[in-house]
Amino acid sequence: MQNTESGFEEMVRQADKAVTTFDPEQVKKHIEDPGTLLVDIRDVRELEREGRIAGARHVPRGMLEFWMHPGSPYYRAYFGEAQQVILYCNRGWRSALAASQLKDLGLEVSHMSGGYAEWQENGFATEEFQRK
Repeated sequence: MQNTESGFEEMVRQADKAVTTFDPEQVKKHIEDPGTLLVDIRDVRELEREGRIAGARHVPRGMLEFWMHPGSPYYRAYFGEAQQVILYCNRGWRSALAASQLKDLGLEVSHMSGGYAEWQENGFATEEFQRK
C-alpha cells in the first residue's frame, strides 16, 4: 500500500487554496452578521460529545451538497436566505474539502481553518448539542 498521508495533505492544501478561508477570529466577527449562516458538518456523535459553536446549524457532511443545492429535492430553504455560508469541522480538513466540492457545484461558501478545535482553544462560545 502506498503512503497516502502526503496525498491526503496535498488534497486538503489544494482545497484550502481554492476557497475562501477564515480563521476563528474572523469567523467570530462574521457570525455577528445576521446574514451569515455557520454550518457544522461534523458527525452528529462529535456534536453530542463535544458541543458546537453557539448558533451553528448542523448539516451532516453526507447531505451537504443535497441540502444546499437549489436543484436538489432535499434542498433546505435556509441556505437561500443566507448571504454568507461558512462551514467548519473539527480541524478544518473536511470543511476545506466540502467547500471545494460546493464551489465545483457553483455554490459560494467559505470555511474556517483550524475548525472547532481551534475555536475552543481560543475560548470562544460553544453550546451543548442535542438531537431533535
